[in-house]
Amino acid sequence: MNADTRVEVVLPGKVEPEGLQVHRGVVPVAGPGQVVIRMEATGVSFAEQQMRRGRYFDQPPFPFVPGYDVVGTVAQTGEGVPSGLAGTRVAALLKVGGWASHVVVDAADVVPVPDGISAAEAETVVINGITAWQMLHRKARVRAGQTVLVHGANGGVGSVLVQLAQAAGAKVIGTASAHHHTALREHGVTPIDYRTENIPDSVRRIAPAGVDAVFDHVGGRGIVDSWRLLAPGGTLVAYGSASTRDDEGSKQWPVLKLLGRVWLWNALPNRRHAYFFNVWAGRALSTGRFRARLRADLTEVFDALQRGEITAQIAAELPLSQVAEAMRLAESGTVAGKVVLHP
Repeated sequence: MNADTRVEVVLPGKVEPEGLQVHRGVVPVAGPGQVVIRMEATGVSFAEQQMRRGRYFDQPPFPFVPGYDVVGTVAQTGEGVPSGLAGTRVAALLKVGGWASHVVVDAADVVPVPDGISAAEAETVVINGITAWQMLHRKARVRAGQTVLVHGANGGVGSVLVQLAQAAGAKVIGTASAHHHTALREHGVTPIDYRTENIPDSVRRIAPAGVDAVFDHVGGRGIVDSWRLLAPGGTLVAYGSASTRDDEGSKQWPVLKLLGRVWLWNALPNRRHAYFFNVWAGRALSTGRFRARLRADLTEVFDALQRGEITAQIAAELPLSQVAEAMRLAESGTVAGKVVLHP
């Protein structure tokens, strides 16, 4: 790739993975307070799978460059940015724009990646790690000796959640399809097959009094079961509506319905709590506070990765030019961990 050429993947509209377009253009220039990151790793998250279908809650209008997060080296600094930042490896949470060889971001939004962690390893825990950390420690406040239920325990967020919960001293029950159960057992998780088992019955057999926290990315009708499985004082954290990924109609309705349930449950005097987790919550009210929290939490996740409390679960690594194959693989449900893209 020519150093003066920017390669990016454009999502032109509601298309099959093969409809993603690879464009070439000029490398962008950093403006005041900005840096240009030369991408080393980005990834396929569930968000991009929804965006491809036009189903992500607040995605921008088509066409746009997807890519929820990015890891790379600062290639250029703008006015007002310390020049010492150039040449350092950083991570950034973007929502869109990461599927490109060069990405412009505000310098205040980058988080240093510690030495000894590769770009691909770091990439697996940016959006997934931030989401897992904040749900576990800022919302559910899981403590040693508690029992938690993680839906999709083999997934990108789920696999990090499992490891962070265990590092906190919690016992983990995890739902996954049968071919992931051996790996989950090896990691100390009690697995439940969501395809063949009655999840509430299976959870009650393991935890008769209920669980202290449930992390649910599935949404839909199953969210009611997740709420009912909570022990007194327990917390439900809903963070998606995967069950409606392929639905037609309003993309806002599944989230609004979920928010309505959460509001109602919290209004009831039942000593339990429910949250709908959005990693961007609070940014509009206080950008400075949002950035400080993000930096602190992602630094904690990177430290946990360095200590070996969590491992980078890389499902596959593919070049940006093979983004259609990467998307198909991520959507297949056959892999564990993150599908990583390189320039």
